[in-house]
Amino acid sequence: MTEPHLPIGVAIIGGGPAGLSAGLQLVRANRRIAIIDSNRPRHSATLHSHGFLTRDGASPLELRRLGREEFEAYPTATFAQAIVREVAPLSEAEALATGFPDGLGFRVRGSGVRGAADVEFLARRVLITAGLVEELPPFPMVRAFYGTSLHSCVECDGFEKTDKPLVLIGETSDLFARALLISRFSSDLIVFTNGADTVRPDQEEQLARIGIRVERRPIDDIVGERAEMTGVRMADGEVIPRVGGFVRPRWHAPVEFLGDQPIERDEWGLVVVDGRGETSVRGIYATGDIVPPGPQQLVIAAGGGARVAAKLNMDMIRGALGVGQVDD
Repeated sequence: MTEPHLPIGVAIIGGGPAGLSAGLQLVRANRRIAIIDSNRPRHSATLHSHGFLTRDGASPLELRRLGREEFEAYPTATFAQAIVREVAPLSEAEALATGFPDGLGFRVRGSGVRGAADVEFLARRVLITAGLVEELPPFPMVRAFYGTSLHSCVECDGFEKTDKPLVLIGETSDLFARALLISRFSSDLIVFTNGADTVRPDQEEQLARIGIRVERRPIDDIVGERAEMTGVRMADGEVIPRVGGFVRPRWHAPVEFLGDQPIERDEWGLVVVDGRGETSVRGIYATGDIVPPGPQQLVIAAGGGARVAAKLNMDMIRGALGVGQVDD
């Protein structure tokens, strides 16, 4: 059964730091806001987050819990546990009849999760803060060590790896830059390309000058004992001892709910936005991990949510007054 709701100002898709931060700013602007969250955070395997002022070391799930409590304390806030299935534009006549003064709006439908009811909202604007779908390197045991020994965010987890024998595993063209970041924490680093030709010879020479080796042979698996990573087993059987490090996932922006609306993406598949956070679809905004440059620290995602919320609020004020878009 679908749970009915009054028309709202903004439907926020995703209840992580970006979505919760945006939601908090917008309810404090006296906006009626709904956050729709699938309860499937990308970082659910991460035990501790770092770099979030006053919450350094807290778990990402605890940050989400605290943020949701703060958001839901406001009378115009709604938090729905649902997976968004459809975001469809309203016709100008439908939007005006709903009470949206600029004739722009969207119907947002979602399927309830964990026993929650299905939801349907009529929203003047949509803000996408849904996390990315993460595709880790295809080794059988990589998830056994992901979030403990292996991580994807160097800025988030590098400090705890200081002076340890580390790996960087990936097949993308940004491995060189990531290796340089990791070198601030440990000089005992091996970059594994798993047979991919993504580190240029000149880059390999630069890394060698600071003691970082590039290993181009294919990988068989990650190995360990008692839940602790102990090394990387190559396809030829050799085990190279390592105690942890970083992997470079590939990411997918899950915006299938937009249907055939022409949303622009970059070469990495991330959603392209303008300086106000608006996508190529008028009235649909995005921020957080789903926009370039992709996943960063949670505090940056939260800051992005607050910034785009301010732009969104002004967009709706100008839309109601018929002012049109003007750079802030």
